Amino acid sequence: MNSRILTTTCALAMTASAAAADYSLTILHTNDFHARFEPISKYDSGCSAEDNAAGECFGGTARLVTAIADARARSNNSILVDGGDQFQGTLFYTYYKGAAAAEFMNKLGYDGMTVGNHEFDDGPEVLRGFMDAVEFPVLMSNADVSGEPLLADVLMKSTVIERGGEQIGMIGLTPENTDELASPGPGVVFSDPSAAVQAEVDKLTGMGVNKIIVLSHSGYGVDQVVAANTTGVDVIVGGHTNTLLGDDERAAGPYPTMVGDTAIVQAYAYGKFLGELNVTFDDDGNLIEASGAPILIDGNVVEDEATVARVAELAAPLDEIRNRVVAEAAAPIEGDRSVCRAMECAMGNLIADAMLDRVADQGIQIAFQNSGGIRASIDAGDVTMGEVLTVLPFQNTLSTYQVTGATMLEALENGVSQHADGSGRFPQVAGMRFSVDLEAEVGSRISDVTVGGEPIDPDAVYGVVSNNFVRNGGDGYAMFKTAMNAYDYGPDLADVTAEFIAANAPYQPYTDGRITMK
Repeated sequence: MNSRILTTTCALAMTASAAAADYSLTILHTNDFHARFEPISKYDSGCSAEDNAAGECFGGTARLVTAIADARARSNNSILVDGGDQFQGTLFYTYYKGAAAAEFMNKLGYDGMTVGNHEFDDGPEVLRGFMDAVEFPVLMSNADVSGEPLLADVLMKSTVIERGGEQIGMIGLTPENTDELASPGPGVVFSDPSAAVQAEVDKLTGMGVNKIIVLSHSGYGVDQVVAANTTGVDVIVGGHTNTLLGDDERAAGPYPTMVGDTAIVQAYAYGKFLGELNVTFDDDGNLIEASGAPILIDGNVVEDEATVARVAELAAPLDEIRNRVVAEAAAPIEGDRSVCRAMECAMGNLIADAMLDRVADQGIQIAFQNSGGIRASIDAGDVTMGEVLTVLPFQNTLSTYQVTGATMLEALENGVSQHADGSGRFPQVAGMRFSVDLEAEVGSRISDVTVGGEPIDPDAVYGVVSNNFVRNGGDGYAMFKTAMNAYDYGPDLADVTAEFIAANAPYQPYTDGRITMK
């Protein structure tokens, strides 16, 4: 596939006769916004009013209002779409669920969105409420929702919109393993993305639509596979992997990434960037040019005052909780997904240590945290409850249970099984140490496992604490669903973590080699 990935601008051969009928479109796009309605810091968490006034913050809906208006003014023909995961991430979602996202997406004038896995965090009910509130189509092609009454005949696989006198087909795509990542319920059955997209492309082309955009929350790697395995897809607007594309030194690839004749884009996450892709089609609907860049939404972008006021109004009920200083950090606590989903990280150690500390007197020896549940870093200085809740927004509770050493080894293998994809199943631990060799055979990637300083015994029974999501099979940890003596209703993980930082203030973040990457 790599040999088919081209550079930043795709300029395919076109004839002079076709040029006269060219159709140009600007595709503005966001993804993985995660309820960051307020400006964020360089750590993707809360940013103080003082820092915002000093121009040191990024994103926020008020800046997006301005940036989107400016981008629309640069084009006589544009659409605004989203790659999923508007839900979850701050107290705004905890308090308002999908209502705040619906209000601001309507204000911004979105034309379409795909369902992300986090849109299912609170089941089909909250997703349906969001869909009823928004003024644009919400799409998902690779799932059968006929068994879920709240979504059947409402959540469409694809749609057609008109812009500049031309029809544009849009197809939604969500992670095939959403049933492991969220709570869609038994009535939603997910399927292969490539086959689902091709079926909708065939339907749309049969209707005479020859410009097709996939809104995908499947990740940068899967998007490239879908592009290679399908025909008729012109653009894939992505999400899920929080991938930055373009000229930035941190970028994972060019913007757009070309696979064959398909342009793939993504714009990191949290409203820190607005994607701006300019495409041109010939009269037959062939993509003949695709170029652009993600626009950094930094302090130079002026905030829309009416939106600032509305966000502040919605924030008022949240302020008492999130502004409460609960502890102090002696140094920044690293919780970035690029670190925590790949290796031992300081935030993972903090959370796992906090869990184990809370239940050690209950005969628990191992703490186990999925890195997908770690959503941000914390900077040095005062730590507010709002910062802790940005790191741990899911309202997970502590689960305690017992498993054999063999089951724990199986869990560790699952934890590293999608390492190359940056999967959230990578484990952060306390009370145990282990080594990872990603080049070894499947089933043999984990070694040197010790619990309490002693080699793990496959036949022995160990007490484990994790969050309730992992205990109930989330992120592929199905082996924990049948654990012995399980209790899923412990204290909230965010509260446990905040209290642990406070008890050890000023908290000094650290790593100690408990996970060795060979």
